[in-house]
Amino acid sequence: MTRTHVVVLPGGAYQRHADHEGEPVAAWLRGLGLDASVLLYPVQTPHPAPLEAVRARVRALRRDGAERVALLGFSAGGHAAGHAALAAGAAADERVDAAILGYPVVSMLLETHQVSRETLIGPDAPGELRAATSLERMVTPSAPPFFVWHTAEDEAVPVEHAYLLAQALATSHVPHELHVFARGPHGLGLAEGHAAGAWTALCAAWLRGLGWVD
Repeated sequence: MTRTHVVVLPGGAYQRHADHEGEPVAAWLRGLGLDASVLLYPVQTPHPAPLEAVRARVRALRRDGAERVALLGFSAGGHAAGHAALAAGAAADERVDAAILGYPVVSMLLETHQVSRETLIGPDAPGELRAATSLERMVTPSAPPFFVWHTAEDEAVPVEHAYLLAQALATSHVPHELHVFARGPHGLGLAEGHAAGAWTALCAAWLRGLGWVD
């Protein structure tokens, strides 16, 4: 059997790690029969440290025998996951096979969720750097499949972020799913007890479609 490993990247505005978006999510993935671990990537540390940390974890998993590696991230962790999945310059053993993003920070060109942007690239980052760290600007036809979910009520990271990424994926004909739930605040994690909690079943079905789970 092909060994698949999913790395979970909790959110926290690049300032901390949200516990409920870490180990509980990895445990859910293990329940699907996947290997999973949580990466506490560097926080309060400027770009490119988080990207380099994710790539280092992917390399280590490849060395340990993982044949497929996916990233699952929330909020700023979703940005870190998407960045590692999309950024140019990845070595062969750093490439990601799929990405799962929950209410992700996508665009550093938007003014919303300023704290993530300023923590990652600084309060006075030039437009060129903001563009270069915006996920919607990184998508190419060679990008891996994406599963993205968000809520329309999210005030911290508006759903516009997810729409920008989905549009870029569609333009480049990258296989993807986007699910937007009407209700729910930012930071739901597994979203148990919320209508948005349906994302886990939808994601499991998507992974099944990839042939990664039974």
